[in-house]
Amino acid sequence: MKFDNIRLLVNDFDRSYSFYSETLGLKATWGKPGENYASFDVRSSSGLALFRAELMNVAISTQEQTRTETLQDKMAIVIEVDDVDDTYAKLKSKGVLFLNEPKDMQVWGIRVIHLRDPENNLIELFSGLKGV
Repeated sequence: MKFDNIRLLVNDFDRSYSFYSETLGLKATWGKPGENYASFDVRSSSGLALFRAELMNVAISTQEQTRTETLQDKMAIVIEVDDVDDTYAKLKSKGVLFLNEPKDMQVWGIRVIHLRDPENNLIELFSGLKGV
């Protein structure tokens, strides 16, 4: 077995596509707005992909079940950036709302911020602490 990607099952494909491509600035390697699937270059041999949630529901035969939201995050998208503070400033100027301000996590050896995408997925952006 070989890991290929993380696929986010999204309800508003175009809004999610815009967030990852325009707001976060990830380069799309496949797909475009109005389609059902897109993947993004996350500087890794594995990648991040978006897929219309209702199509996965059909694939796994759950389209008739009621969708529910949970209060506990079940996953986080973790992306390393060159400079958390610079990334924070750039994304804030684009109107991104953050869950916290950049902070050092000494025990983890990183500086980190958290935000949510349009589908409420938790995203962590980090860079290594200098001198650690």
